[in-house]
Amino acid sequence: MKMIRFIPLVLLISLVLTSCSLPLITNLITPSGGILFEDDFSDFSNGWSRVLEPHGLMNYDADGYRMWVNTPGYNYWSTAGQNFSDVNIEVDATRLSGPEENRFGIICRYKDAENYYFFIISSDGYFGIGKVFQGQTTLIGQDMMTRNAGILPGEALNHLQASCIGDNLFFYINGLPVAMTTDGDISEGDVGLITGAFETAGVDILFDNFIVKKP
Repeated sequence: MKMIRFIPLVLLISLVLTSCSLPLITNLITPSGGILFEDDFSDFSNGWSRVLEPHGLMNYDADGYRMWVNTPGYNYWSTAGQNFSDVNIEVDATRLSGPEENRFGIICRYKDAENYYFFIISSDGYFGIGKVFQGQTTLIGQDMMTRNAGILPGEALNHLQASCIGDNLFFYINGLPVAMTTDGDISEGDVGLITGAFETAGVDILFDNFIVKKP
């Protein structure tokens, strides 16, 4: 089992949407299973964070969205400028380089830097569901990140799906369910992506085919 060691959360790079009316309307009129939001990262104007600094980078790259974390203990995250309650979120994620002991995945119900849920895996085969709530980072239903044989190692593409439905949080990896837990602290918010480094810098992840569906 892997200790998450998810603190310090020392970097906030996110897009804050000042008006949430359009996503809320979309949520109301979209039927179950319908697409609420999708992005293949081919349009550079869609609002994902674009940052280059000594700690790392976030940018559109190689027909996807790249997060490179060049400082131990750091996380980068970016959100899509949406606001939903119940969602199914899917994304393809590939490790480009760097240590296999890493963390990357999906964010849901992002209110601000101190309140959101995360669903993460590592390239050496571990996963976790957790939250940042009132600034405190914890795993939910796990003491540590847990190994799962369904995670493809190394530079293989992994398809991740996170479902936030009521108080229920589900995590699927490469089409297979790996965890379900419950938590009622955060009811709605933005959707996004997260990548972080443990003790070794240079975590380099490429995301593609980000899709949000109504359950």
